Amino acid sequence: METPVLRRLRDLTDFEVADGNPDVRGWAVRGGDGQALGVVHELIVEPQALKVRYLDIELHDRFKRGKHENHILLPIGVASLDTDGDNVFVPALTADTIPNYPPYSEIQITRDYEEAMLRALGIAPAVGNNQFYDRDSYDAGAFYRRRA
Repeated sequence: METPVLRRLRDLTDFEVADGNPDVRGWAVRGGDGQALGVVHELIVEPQALKVRYLDIELHDRFKRGKHENHILLPIGVASLDTDGDNVFVPALTADTIPNYPPYSEIQITRDYEEAMLRALGIAPAVGNNQFYDRDSYDAGAFYRRRA
């Protein structure tokens, strides 16, 4: 099975964040060390499944590794919310680990890229592609329920 087509939420005119869930675009992203890493730039969704799969994070200037390498994608289930402070927390990342995380340049997301992200987060890629998104790291429900 090939990787499903993933799209930016802003490109899908008939999609929006589900009622009762905050739109986290523009929220600060903080790592496990408490340091600010960047902001949520966009939500990447799988239209066929009607689910958010990734947070597109625009990194702060201090992390830029190249002209087109100032964004990363995070599986939605690896983050948690602090709605009081409009923060998204990513315990698996720190300011020290960001330089080793694969950059995202708004190209088609391949399964190889997805697996590289998971490895950078210390998560073993799934065996077989059929249930790739059926794991905690892609559980948008847990993301929206959790409060750090």
